[in-house]
Amino acid sequence: MDKAGRRAHRQPKAYEDTRFLQSRNARALRILAEYLEPLYRFERHNVQDTIVFMGSARLRSAEAARAALAEAERAGEGVEAAQIALRLSTYYEAARELAQRLTAWSKKLGREERRFVVCTGGGPGIMEAANRGACEAKGLSVGLTISIPDEEFDNPYISRGLHFYFHYFFMRKFWFVYLAKAVVLFPGGYGTLDELFEILTLVQTRKTRKRMPIVLFGTKYWDDVINFDALVKYGTISPGDLDLFHRTDSLDEAYDIITKGLTENALGSPGPAL
Repeated sequence: MDKAGRRAHRQPKAYEDTRFLQSRNARALRILAEYLEPLYRFERHNVQDTIVFMGSARLRSAEAARAALAEAERAGEGVEAAQIALRLSTYYEAARELAQRLTAWSKKLGREERRFVVCTGGGPGIMEAANRGACEAKGLSVGLTISIPDEEFDNPYISRGLHFYFHYFFMRKFWFVYLAKAVVLFPGGYGTLDELFEILTLVQTRKTRKRMPIVLFGTKYWDDVINFDALVKYGTISPGDLDLFHRTDSLDEAYDIITKGLTENALGSPGPAL
């Protein structure tokens, strides 16, 4: 075989071998990549810490919900579901406004580093609302998207360079918690509940030592879905565990809880603190 033939049949370097990188044997490398690549980008954009917004991907803006209700009424079907969606759109608008207000507050801190940047799961619904609010305040926002076998969606409000796409749920969850200095949860389904209980478990067991405001927005929803008082009654949590979070329906109260907590416990300590 001549020299040109040998070059043509040369094996690729291991880090250029797509077949190897996508194999079971390279899983540890893929997991490490989902740590190192986001770390590189957060450092490049000087994002120090975040305010995490969580909630349902299924909730619509008031504008979209009103349009869907009008269409359902014209078609004569799906009216009840559309009416429920319109009522729930108040949470979309609340997440949008709260993210806008918190972003405007963080920008006034006058720091070189980007502090308390809005961070979401990068999807539609409540996630879109929070990214949208941050965008409307002319601030940065982060989207930590997970690959799932659903239809494609568009969340155009995430800041360029801060939209991440994860394969591993546990690496995505790591980045939610690692940079978070406050968390606000709006009504949501399995994913939101999973994230809520994981965060509460980390705080309860002191695996994270951050004094982190955790706000559940939408008192009736949370009281209907989770009977926290029953957990205390049956002794599966302590009464003091109810103090790990706040329930509210007030945007002003949510804003005050978060900004006060950040000012008292996080303002002087930028960056991750587990």
